[in-house]
Amino acid sequence: MEKQDYYELLEVPKNASNDEIKKSYRRLARKLHPDLNPGDAAAEERFKQISEAYQVLSDDNKRRQYDTFGHSGMNGGGGGFEDFGFSGFGDIFDMFFGGGGARGGRRQHRPSRGADVRYDIEISFRDAAFGKDAEIEIPTIVDCEKCSGTGSASGSHPVTCSTCGGSGQVRQVSNTIFGQMQSVVTCPACRGAGRQVPDPCRACSGSGRVRAMKKVKISIPAGVDSGQKLRLVGEGEPGELGGPRGDLYVVVFVAEHEFFKRNGQDIFCEVPISFTQAALGDEIEVPTLRGPEKIDIPAGTQSGMVFRLREKGFPNLRGKSRGDQHVMVKVVVPKKLNSKQKKLLSEFAEAGGEELRRPQTGPLKKIIEMFK
Repeated sequence: MEKQDYYELLEVPKNASNDEIKKSYRRLARKLHPDLNPGDAAAEERFKQISEAYQVLSDDNKRRQYDTFGHSGMNGGGGGFEDFGFSGFGDIFDMFFGGGGARGGRRQHRPSRGADVRYDIEISFRDAAFGKDAEIEIPTIVDCEKCSGTGSASGSHPVTCSTCGGSGQVRQVSNTIFGQMQSVVTCPACRGAGRQVPDPCRACSGSGRVRAMKKVKISIPAGVDSGQKLRLVGEGEPGELGGPRGDLYVVVFVAEHEFFKRNGQDIFCEVPISFTQAALGDEIEVPTLRGPEKIDIPAGTQSGMVFRLREKGFPNLRGKSRGDQHVMVKVVVPKKLNSKQKKLLSEFAEAGGEELRRPQTGPLKKIIEMFK
């Protein structure tokens, strides 16, 4: 089924400001919230839709992407590099009811997906050009060795929670913007598990799990750029009550290079040449990512001229094409000359009809007179 336009869902125009979007969302959320419409499946579905729309339109980057590509721009691939939001849609109703809404209680008592994990890695300019296999170490949760994951110090089995009677939920009354309301929240005694350990393990406080570090091998593809993200499915935090693990997102940052600059797939560099090389022409050798390359400098080359070395740049992440290397030459004028060099340059100037140490003539004189 085709998705409805996010702006239509929130009942705002496409040029609406962030404040207008937020105000309209809050109005609709108060009207459609499931706790105010128990048993109304249509209201619940509508609430999910406006919550999804708000998550996109309230984020400048996501909104820009949606405005450009529509709903197709919101769908990430199954793996590899992509944009993503670490927080997800989350519990939107917490804006009104806090973290203990009725839905939160039910979700805690069922298997739930583990949290996603972010890891930032810095690689060299060369590694970004050719790719790199690396091993990283990330924090995770594992079974407690002291109690073998049971959570019990003596090895006894968990018992039904006396606070919630095994349901994992308790009822509470709270004051909201709608007045006094009764809601179902996660049991604070068993944290939604419905069971408790009589003699909890001290190492894990009865949870049966502890934090540890684990090593993960990653493969960074050639052509990656700073800010791009690698998704490793199932390498995040473990889920609750047997739920699936979250994902690991590795965010890549490429270190600056002392010689090369990058723009997309192309790279740029600047090389010095002498006055005589520029005037008479020469063949020079310049560094590239794959080793030295020779460039012919034609006679009469001016400072700032750019020469292109085809396919000497970065590869494309999703294809076989490769960018170019752009080499800008800078004519270096010597600061100190010996007497012979000065004499030869003076003769060179005279041979060209150039008069030194005399009042300027020609176009330069006209320019000077303009500013007098």
